[in-house]
Amino acid sequence: MEKQFNGASFRLGILGGGQLGRMFIQEAINFDVHIHILDNDPAAPCAQIAHSFTNGSITDFDAVCSFGKDKDLITVEIENVNIEALEWLEDQGVKVFPQPRVLRIIKDKGLQKQFYESHHFPTAPFRLVDSKDELVKNFNPCVQKLRTGGYDGKGVQLLRNVADLDSAFTEPSIVEELIPFKKELSTIVARNEKGDVKSFPLVECEFNGSANLVEFLFSPAEVTEAIEKQADDIAIKVIEALDMVGLLAVEFFLTENDELLINEIAPRPHNSGHHTIECNVTSQFEQHLRSILNLPLGSTKAIQAGAMVNLLGESGYEGPAYYQGLNRFLSLPGVHPHLYGKSTTKSYRKMGHVTIAGPSLAEVKQTAKLILEELKVISV
Repeated sequence: MEKQFNGASFRLGILGGGQLGRMFIQEAINFDVHIHILDNDPAAPCAQIAHSFTNGSITDFDAVCSFGKDKDLITVEIENVNIEALEWLEDQGVKVFPQPRVLRIIKDKGLQKQFYESHHFPTAPFRLVDSKDELVKNFNPCVQKLRTGGYDGKGVQLLRNVADLDSAFTEPSIVEELIPFKKELSTIVARNEKGDVKSFPLVECEFNGSANLVEFLFSPAEVTEAIEKQADDIAIKVIEALDMVGLLAVEFFLTENDELLINEIAPRPHNSGHHTIECNVTSQFEQHLRSILNLPLGSTKAIQAGAMVNLLGESGYEGPAYYQGLNRFLSLPGVHPHLYGKSTTKSYRKMGHVTIAGPSLAEVKQTAKLILEELKVISV
């Protein structure tokens, strides 16, 4: 008989204590699940609300093994973790979801692309390079992505001409053809141990060009039913091909010819699913919990239109955070702030997000754009 998941007798550990873990904990409380966190920052967003908090590196073998050996289940909020330690824990009988073999593929963008290629999933043409010298040979305009270690827009850059090669990454990377696209889309899919699968409706993303971060998204995406179904089918096939347990975000480019190409995948709750807290029957964080605990998956039905604005630290500010204009926007209907508990801001740091929920897409987009323009995270 499996151990009950509720209460102190069940120990669920998370590698990483950032805002994703913080929002996960907020949902886990409703299930009386106690969450234990490992993170190297004693002031991490989860530190204030976790059942227990361990200060240590999620990339260190010994730290991860020591943290995880008394847990019933381990999950992650970021891919950059020590895979070998998770494999050791799995061998000791600790459940790890998503599985270490899945994290090994997704953590390395080169292995990710090879996975798409071997399973005939649509993605932009690419090649692997181990050095800057390889990149220079037969150079064409491209997107260069570090194979490992990139996050929140870091580790990705456009190389449009030979002059840009001066700033090219020297570490192993992938280079993708520059594909003209008209939309960036994302869907989130969950799968439990029984093999049950459910996906969330497609969302549309807009990026901050300077920070290369999602700045603004809305749901439902303004696409045809055929494109929505195709994205849904691809996402489900990807998580099933991985034989993965957990939550998977699948990011797409929609080309000028209405072709969907997979950009990247993330094996965890994702920025493009934050709006589900207010706008869907089940949030992505509750669905992640349900999937890794092998519970029935919740309904993903949208109950209202939604938009989400990331609150990024204003460029040029560093110090104690001040949310300029927040009080004014709280007077508007459907505005829900989520602040991540980070006391200090710096340029482009993710400090929180605001969800706008309402009866129509036009209404929530109008409010979101106003917030994007006028709500600023500065320091005073």
